[in-house]
Amino acid sequence: MTGERFADVGRGITLCYEEIGDGGRPLLLVAGLGQQLHSWPIDFSRSLAERGFRVVRFDNRDVGRSTHLDHRPPSLVAMLTGRMPARQYHLGDLARDAAGLLDALEFPAAHVVGASMGGMIAQTLAAHYPERVLTLTSLLSNTGARGSGRPAVSTWRRLLDPPPTTRQAATDAAVRMFRHIGSHGFPFDEEAVRAVAGEAWDRDPTTEGTTRQLAAIFASGDRTAELRTITAPTLVIHGDRDRMVHPSGATATARAIPGSRLVTIPGMGHDLPAGAWPRLVALIAAHAEREAAAP
Repeated sequence: MTGERFADVGRGITLCYEEIGDGGRPLLLVAGLGQQLHSWPIDFSRSLAERGFRVVRFDNRDVGRSTHLDHRPPSLVAMLTGRMPARQYHLGDLARDAAGLLDALEFPAAHVVGASMGGMIAQTLAAHYPERVLTLTSLLSNTGARGSGRPAVSTWRRLLDPPPTTRQAATDAAVRMFRHIGSHGFPFDEEAVRAVAGEAWDRDPTTEGTTRQLAAIFASGDRTAELRTITAPTLVIHGDRDRMVHPSGATATARAIPGSRLVTIPGMGHDLPAGAWPRLVALIAAHAEREAAAP
């Protein structure tokens, strides 16, 4: 089953989603900061579907074709000082959206995989709604603690660049960023990066929603104590070349979540390089299968 659809997940939020595969085991893919559902590559998603999953990828609120809020995003100073506007949401709201999507799809529970900010949302979903998460896979993410998982200084400089105003500028910016934060141990696929960035621009050229999502991360602060309450079997995956979320973020995540397992992939940065897909798919599938086989 393919094709974009829309689900009312409550509180005035509608999420755009797509289902891939007819497998009986629901698997929810949660996208990262400013990323849309197609940031999970279609061939990667199909590979998971071939392992027996009913894969769901979706746009978080404020990006893509999901509901965009209309309040002015907070400034960086406001984020750093915690002076958020009253309407600013946090990761708990994004996790509640994801739970609402599971309700709309009539999934009692699902295997949940999140990348970067999507990993934070997936972690929060597992903490707030333990009965809805069969297994948790946290990719390229962190705990929100100040002492771990921070971007490199060179990455911060790039994050402060002004947003693009044309499709060409958006694809050029994506190439520059992913040449920096991407997987230096794998071939760089410029054509694929441009294609994803171009489709993102075509679906939603706005940037204010991404800023509000970033504010949600700041508003949620250090989530270490919350992560200690997670009961879902958890797999933490990270690359040793990640310049966006330092690998220490994965170490902190694995330490915080009881019984979790950490796997580091050599050469991988802050993306999903095609060369790593076979191992990533195998890890995610084996993690889910291990839990299904447990008493």
